[in-house]
Amino acid sequence: MTSPAAGSSRSTSGTGRTELIRFENVSCGYGGRPVLEGIDLTISKGAIVGVVGPSGAGKTTLLRAMVGAVPRTTGSVTVTGQRVTFGRTPNVGWVPQLETVDWDFPATVNEVVLMGRWRRSPWRPWITSDDRRVVAALLERLAIGGIGDRQIRELSGGQQQRVFLARAMIGDPLLLLLDEPTSGVDIKTRDDILHLLASLNEDGMTIVLTTHEINSVAAHLPWVVCVNGRIVAEGDPDEIFTAAILNETYAADLRVVREGGTVLVADAAPHRLRAALRHTHDGYEHAHHDHDEDRR
Repeated sequence: MTSPAAGSSRSTSGTGRTELIRFENVSCGYGGRPVLEGIDLTISKGAIVGVVGPSGAGKTTLLRAMVGAVPRTTGSVTVTGQRVTFGRTPNVGWVPQLETVDWDFPATVNEVVLMGRWRRSPWRPWITSDDRRVVAALLERLAIGGIGDRQIRELSGGQQQRVFLARAMIGDPLLLLLDEPTSGVDIKTRDDILHLLASLNEDGMTIVLTTHEINSVAAHLPWVVCVNGRIVAEGDPDEIFTAAILNETYAADLRVVREGGTVLVADAAPHRLRAALRHTHDGYEHAHHDHDEDRR
């Protein structure tokens, strides 16, 4: 296990794997305002990594830095040993937040997926029979076969997420970057998406995703990076999901419960409120006070 202590150079997948991405003392941001500072991070080929932290902590910026989409003020980013520069994008599949997509844009599933193929070959915008076969096979692989002619706005959130995943994968990328892939979907769809990503990772795909779903990360991902303007900690969630590290990451009072190998994280304040409501000056527990409070 690599040390979770911040400020050191760390590897997301231990020894014996080929390095894919390296950050060395990277600081970056927008309009002269730093968002991330002093980032040292290594991601190995074949890893699957979750990036967690509060809103505005720099999770999306970390992904953007991997593809040269945000200017750096210090440091360097390399992908497969090649230096990434601002505006020069390596072959990476990007899955955006669904909230950023214009769902009124009239496009079919096939058209959306083919946008990823055209990105790789911009001078060949026509559709060939080979293109159609590749799209159909990819949709089948992602368990959404048969919907190629449907408008994307007609789909469920889980189907939409898989369509954009197909668009990202069709260009045979070096790695997949997913920005909040479980945002805005129900619990079953969230778990289905994470199981799908785990399956793709088992097939050799390197994956980095951002998320607010701390408990899902703990259940599904083997490696996590905690970010809040810097890397607070990194490692196996069983080891780094402690109250001290998460409180530092989120600047919030969080409670960590471990039960039967499962890590659960919750806001500590409601637990303290309930405890206060259950105990009066005479020292006896009055559980009915919870219900009285709920009715107010």
